[in-house]
Amino acid sequence: MKDYSLLIDRESIPRHVAIIMDGNGRWARRRSLPRVEGHRRGAQVIESLMDTAIDLGIEVVSLYAFSTENWSRPKDEIAGIWRLLEMFFEANIDAIMKKGVLLRHSGSMRRLPASTRRIIEESVARTRGNRAITLNFCLNYGGRQELVEAVNAWAASKRQGEKLTERSFERHLYTAGLPDVDLLIRTSGERRVSNFLLWQIAYAEMIFTSVLWPDFRPRHLYRMIYEYQQRDRRFGGL
Repeated sequence: MKDYSLLIDRESIPRHVAIIMDGNGRWARRRSLPRVEGHRRGAQVIESLMDTAIDLGIEVVSLYAFSTENWSRPKDEIAGIWRLLEMFFEANIDAIMKKGVLLRHSGSMRRLPASTRRIIEESVARTRGNRAITLNFCLNYGGRQELVEAVNAWAASKRQGEKLTERSFERHLYTAGLPDVDLLIRTSGERRVSNFLLWQIAYAEMIFTSVLWPDFRPRHLYRMIYEYQQRDRRFGGL
């Protein structure tokens, strides 16, 4: 088995990697476990993922943690996800601070339980001075919703006669200030973007893997970074 960590060009690392963490439910079902156990095991992957991202020098990692469409799932599963999220922040905030991880939240706070909203706000505020890497949790997030809200926010703040530009529009996105996505990864074998960071992935390279998210390991990320580096990114040019 190749050690892709040794083959990577450390001078050509994607600045922003976005991941659709898919397959928790299937992972649990194959083991005759409750779906929430799949989410729990999936949450455990994040620490090693961030250690690997820091080692590689990635600036931003965005994780699709809960979409606006996920509200249609069973209520007990949704409640379990909120509990796991709160436990994740409580258990990992000291390590996050030690590693210099800056936390961001992209998405709407509406409908979130008060306790979940509070711990997100507290964690984001506490890490505001960190600079090693940005971990952007896309929670209660929908790409179309983000675009609509950004347009409305710009319209409400624009000066008389001002025309909308890409730059003025981007200032109203959840991800304002973050670089565009260079690499989009989706686990579990599905091959669609599912309303995730629609504006930001305009020129992203995409890699789809059959690996279920709870089985995702650092070696997978190293291999995908290597694959990314083999592609010719022309951005519409020759």
